[in-house]
Amino acid sequence: MSTIETDGRRARGEASRRRILAESTDLATTVGLDGVTIGLLAETTGRSKSSISTLFGTKEALQLATVDEAADVFRREVVEPAGGVPRGLPRVAALLAALLAYSRGRVFSGGCFFQACVADMGSKPGPVRTALQTHIAQWEGYLQGQVAVAFERGELRHGDAQTVAFTLLALYELSNARSVLTGSDAPYRVAAAGMTAVLDAAGADPVPPTLSAYE
Repeated sequence: MSTIETDGRRARGEASRRRILAESTDLATTVGLDGVTIGLLAETTGRSKSSISTLFGTKEALQLATVDEAADVFRREVVEPAGGVPRGLPRVAALLAALLAYSRGRVFSGGCFFQACVADMGSKPGPVRTALQTHIAQWEGYLQGQVAVAFERGELRHGDAQTVAFTLLALYELSNARSVLTGSDAPYRVAAAGMTAVLDAAGADPVPPTLSAYE
């Protein structure tokens, strides 16, 4: 087999893999990550079970690839857009605005991928739960780190980085859950107002308009 034929086959395989993962990440937010199976993906994508098995092997491998793909999407939608904003309070506000937009814009049909999958997999020990824990810890640590920078620079002065970051994330998570349940955008406006109030109470003067404008 020629190098061109081999490279072409690899490219087609990777394209197929990406299409299947796009479907599996979205499905996971509506049927649960544990509900994403090779059989279900065969039905929804029109591909054979054997072709999907060839690409991923086992259900667990498929789930792990799905988590990694969702993490890549999250980075593109939330983390990278705020990367050009100055560190500290401005970036915290930009991250929060992007976070709300990620859920509100239904990048995934069932809202936030990680919140949907934590509810599904949180009580099921194993590699998939560990992968979820790892990605969530990385994100939460990054946001908390930016809040800590804001404290170090005097942009925030009251409280501590861990509590402020936790409270901001709690507002996001509740807004995502309530919007998915009700189909309304109102929870995001309430969350944005709540986030602004949390930052204001922590001494932000003023809260960057990136977040305030979201209200």
